[in-house]
Amino acid sequence: MNAPTPRENLQGLDLLAEIKRLKKERNAVILAHYYQKPEIQDLADFVGDSLELSKRAAETDADVIAFCGVKFMAETAKILSPQKTVILPDMAAGCSLEDACPPGKFKAFREAHPDHIALTYINCSAEVKALSDIIVTSSSAETILSKIPPEQKIIFGPDRHLGGYLSRKFNREMLLWPGVCIVHEAFSETELLKLKAQHPGVPVAAHPECPPHIIDHADYVGSTSGILQYAQTIKGDTLIVATEPHIIHQMEKAEPTKTFIGAPGADGNCACNICPYMALNTMEKLYLALRDLQPQIHLDETVRLAAKKSLDRMLEMASGTVGKGDLGRA
Repeated sequence: MNAPTPRENLQGLDLLAEIKRLKKERNAVILAHYYQKPEIQDLADFVGDSLELSKRAAETDADVIAFCGVKFMAETAKILSPQKTVILPDMAAGCSLEDACPPGKFKAFREAHPDHIALTYINCSAEVKALSDIIVTSSSAETILSKIPPEQKIIFGPDRHLGGYLSRKFNREMLLWPGVCIVHEAFSETELLKLKAQHPGVPVAAHPECPPHIIDHADYVGSTSGILQYAQTIKGDTLIVATEPHIIHQMEKAEPTKTFIGAPGADGNCACNICPYMALNTMEKLYLALRDLQPQIHLDETVRLAAKKSLDRMLEMASGTVGKGDLGRA
């Protein structure tokens, strides 16, 4: 007999009150990525980008981390907080970039290019992090790339759009892994130009996971947190936002008198710019995860330590404690 669905099982339950009760009982911290639904963002202890959330959770005395995001983010939290229980409301909440870069194929690619270091975007599995030399985020990538000697050959994966953006900006040739984010890939240049025509002079902020034909029309290119900061500094009262539209919830909270317009998808109306993986997390699933402490993130310790080494190197380079002379394959 099939188990009842969460909605059938929890009908009539005050989910918000129950989640708060369980959070206290479990000594849990709730993390929500900017791409989560507003109701999840509003109940979270911390809302932000993936690595920043994992770092903040590691600094707490919580026994349990409930990560409302996607699997690679929860894995990063486990890498940094191995002693804590890390739960993800829906283990099917994956990422197209992670899916595009299987560890076995990435390992073979690395072995075929032994003179290259692997500069790898954080949107990948723990196993791929373990096979990498330096992890980067969209906010740290430029700083880290500027510290790598020009003669050093680089593999960049799994996002070819972020890698291509960095390659163009720094005039730096890199071997690009052919992965893309399905959300940022969905934006339409034609529809964006129509929107710009309807709102003359309004700036566009875009995430570097967007393809070049979107980046070319952006007034600001940066991480999700960077776009949020940019929204608070623009002189006008309107901004077009080319990233997953749930970030707009935080923009409206920070700047309630401004108007934020999500960049459109192919037909101008589709919801294709909403991340289907992030949408798998719901209040019902968060409640069940806190109640049952399942699904849980488990990592092989050898993989965790190797992945942490590449993450630590990023943190050292981003903070300026590693110089050009300290680089090389891990």
